[in-house]
Amino acid sequence: MKLYWCPRTRASRAVWLLEEAGVSYELVHIDIRNPDAGRNEAFLAASPMGKVPALKDGEVALADSAAIALYISDRYPDAGLAPAFDDPLRGRYLYWMLYTPAVIEPAMAEKVGGWKPNRGQHGWGDFDAMIKTLEQGLDPGPWLLGEQFSAADIVVGSSAVFLRMFDMLPDSPVIAAYADRCLTRPAYQRAMSLDERGA
Repeated sequence: MKLYWCPRTRASRAVWLLEEAGVSYELVHIDIRNPDAGRNEAFLAASPMGKVPALKDGEVALADSAAIALYISDRYPDAGLAPAFDDPLRGRYLYWMLYTPAVIEPAMAEKVGGWKPNRGQHGWGDFDAMIKTLEQGLDPGPWLLGEQFSAADIVVGSSAVFLRMFDMLPDSPVIAAYADRCLTRPAYQRAMSLDERGA
């Protein structure tokens, strides 16, 4: 299995995911800041938009960190990163798996871009609604599925860490504590070590 990756990008969450899953993989560095990186045909076959992360696993090729998290957590069920298909928690898990690309990232773009919030018309609501919904989702915690850590915590937790890292997280003890729990996971620390070595 090959993960096309660049340090300090969304690809870092895919490394965290693979470390949590405990599967063997090869990191293939793609310098997305280099225009020549787009000429890597194997990478582009997995990621037509030329974005990292992208994954090649046998005949399967796909891109986007949330899609990769869904694929890995279902492909390797023994890792325990996803509820079974017939588990009642599956619906909650799927909701949070897509929360980062569908809600957090557009809300962050709204905030950074200075867009006028429009909770009624924007599919992500607005930045404040995004924060409030995440806080509610972490009650009672410690993870989004309660006691069960899942791939959803990798996708959303990495966003919580990112929000705090770039001073975008408002005063939210709930989300700050969640980010701290993510930071202490050994798989997260191994992924960040790889990130630092590859930077």
